[in-house]
Amino acid sequence: ACHWCHVMAHESFENAQTAALMNNLFINIKVDREERPDLDKIYQKAHHLITQRTGGWPLTMFLSPEDQYPFFGGTYFPPHPRYGMPAFTDLLKKVAAFYHEHQDQIKAHQQSLAKTLNSDEVLQTTSIDQINAAPFNLAREELADRFDKIQGGFGGAPKFPHIPNIERLLHHYIMTARQGEADEAGLDMSLFTLKKMALGGLYDQLGGGFCRYAVDELWMIPHFEKMLYDNGPFLTIYSEAWLFLQTNNSLFENTQALSQKGDDNLFKRIVLETADWLIREMLSKEGGFYSSLDADSEGEEGKFYVWTKDKLKDLLDSESYKFFAYHFGLNRAANFEGKWHLHVFHEREKTAKHFKLSLEELNTRLDKAQATLFKYREQRARPGRDEKRLTSWNALMIKGMATAGRIFDRQDYLQIAEKTLDYIKNTLWVDGRLLATSKDGKAHLNAYLDDYAFLLEAILSLLQARWRDGDLAFAIALAEVLLEEFADTEQGGFYFTGHHHESLISRPKSFTDDSVPSGNGIAALALGRLGFLLGESRYLEAAEKTLQAAWPHITQMPSAHTTLLLALEDYLFPPQTIILRGEADRNLKIWQAACQKDYAPQRLCFAIPNDATELPGTLSEKKPQGAVVAYICTGYQCNTPITSLYELTKTLTL
Repeated sequence: ACHWCHVMAHESFENAQTAALMNNLFINIKVDREERPDLDKIYQKAHHLITQRTGGWPLTMFLSPEDQYPFFGGTYFPPHPRYGMPAFTDLLKKVAAFYHEHQDQIKAHQQSLAKTLNSDEVLQTTSIDQINAAPFNLAREELADRFDKIQGGFGGAPKFPHIPNIERLLHHYIMTARQGEADEAGLDMSLFTLKKMALGGLYDQLGGGFCRYAVDELWMIPHFEKMLYDNGPFLTIYSEAWLFLQTNNSLFENTQALSQKGDDNLFKRIVLETADWLIREMLSKEGGFYSSLDADSEGEEGKFYVWTKDKLKDLLDSESYKFFAYHFGLNRAANFEGKWHLHVFHEREKTAKHFKLSLEELNTRLDKAQATLFKYREQRARPGRDEKRLTSWNALMIKGMATAGRIFDRQDYLQIAEKTLDYIKNTLWVDGRLLATSKDGKAHLNAYLDDYAFLLEAILSLLQARWRDGDLAFAIALAEVLLEEFADTEQGGFYFTGHHHESLISRPKSFTDDSVPSGNGIAALALGRLGFLLGESRYLEAAEKTLQAAWPHITQMPSAHTTLLLALEDYLFPPQTIILRGEADRNLKIWQAACQKDYAPQRLCFAIPNDATELPGTLSEKKPQGAVVAYICTGYQCNTPITSLYELTKTLTL
């Protein structure tokens, strides 16, 4: 799905003369960074150290053949001199000459690079008594400094969603509300950002689903590729934000994001449309979700998505076009290379008021117009689809589908989440270890930290929607491999690659959030929660040691480690874990719904049917008692079992 990767491949790698020169001067290795994120992490960091510039894709690195240490690198290079860059062929000749003429200089530089690559992932491990709540407010202040008060989001163009930041701010609101000083300004930052992204061109207003990022500050024009790893977390965050709106309406009168009615309906529509797109276009018949859609079709970025005004007028009747044009601002200047990419200029409520229509009538007309355009768009040449199925990205999708299915009572979403998990167990879980990817019937490559951590967290989310004994057993197996294969037993935290992975020039152990959440952050969060669920101290200790190892990094820039802050929150303020036992009937579901009716990110509820008899750890002590019974624990402390639904609701905490 990488646009400039496709461009460079077409311009240079597929050019016979350029390819001949490459093969004459170098041994060329083309790597799919989505299948080998370990190599991407290593060489992106090396690129930054060598060039003192941020990297990106495509990444072009030149390595010494005997040890694979890089001595020069860059990103995209054009076939002819332009953009202030040399022609790729000229660069190849100069790099080859430099390599042969300056061996001593290269070796000295590589020795320095090797020390840096392998020395700064872990700073001095922190003693446990130094860990405190200070990073929560510091992260919030850092996010506020970067917050775009006009358009939402954090920072300028290009503008990325940064979902972990939004999730952290929602958590921060609940945490401060518990302490009696609810952070409404932080809440506003999170919900306003969600709203602006949903109304923008970052979101596919006709087909559902989000693109990777916006090239402007308005969320108007995206880089048109759609990634699975974005849309799974988008399902999660919009579902949770919708649930928050349902249960906290009294808060919204004074906040920018929520002063206008209908945002809850917007968030729900985003979830349903995005899920529809994922099921329609990204779900494999064999199970599992495909990776991405390209930005290009017929050689042009965005061609599948954009419109001419004449075509819109041709497809819509004059009355429908009038509403549609006002809603999407089509009377303004074209916003993408002389054409229009749909971006909401006037919200539905304002559009209805402008035309003196009820909101219901306006919705009917707009939905009909969008359906007409969607049907026509389906006939266009489609963007390419990358059909590999990656374990970690599918784990993010399992969590998204499980969360949306639970919150909106969509059993079809839960079935898809379970089917996707079963696909991973049957195809990518081999001899007690995960594989990272599958395509065309072939599963291969050792899995990485993200694969295990994301899948463990996804299973915990799915178990809170529908209990299956086998899923818990799988979660425990994943946790055990995390400890056996990835844990740094000396300094704490988890390496990105397992102990039996191939030897590389560096073994990454990173803590920051990137395009996906931090693997160390998710591992600490999920192991901690599984540890509380089972009473397993080894999991809790691993989570604690991860926080100790990460603490110097967290305190340097808390807002770059917001996933780890979720784990820190659980560590300092242990979650409320509720175990319900009862017959698998309507009554058990009523109790579970009561526990899950509001947004309480530190409340976990597992409804375990009475016929689940061989439960591990301290779960075996949570015995059925005929009618429904609730066992409530906060951290290590458990209360007397509750057999009254009314009493249960009184004990629920945020």
